[in-house]
Order: sequence, then C-alpha cells, then structure tokens
Amino acid sequence: MHKLPVIGGRRVAHILIKKFQFVFISQKGSHIKLSGFIGGLKHTTIVPDHKTLAPGTLRGVLKMSGISLDEFIAAL
Repeated sequence: MHKLPVIGGRRVAHILIKKFQFVFISQKGSHIKLSGFIGGLKHTTIVPDHKTLAPGTLRGVLKMSGISLDEFIAAL
C-alpha cells in the first residue's frame, strides 16, 4: 500500500477532472462538488479547496469518488 501524498484540494479536483473524467458541478465557499462515472456507477464527491488536505480527508474524497489510492497515485 502506498503512503498518502501531501496534496492540495485544487490539485485533487484537477486530477479527478482530467484523469478520471469527473465534471465540475458547483462550488460553495471552499468546497468543490464534482460528479463522474466510475465502473458504471455515478459518484459525487466534495473536495475541500484547501492548501493541503489531511490524510483522512484525502482518503474520504477518494472513497466517495470510487477511486482506489493506487489508481490515484498512478494518475499523479
């Protein structure tokens, strides 16, 4: 298992949009709402637009989006 990277919320959102074909839905304050299809299922996730995401927050975003940590790290 890989170690979680130290990464910002805006970069996470950018990776989800560019590499995993998620679509920007809306932004309210510092929270970015994205939606996409992974494995034929629709996933909606909220990404905090913070300078760095805490490890648990990043893990939660990936879990909501249906993307494994290994897939995400490979997309970096």
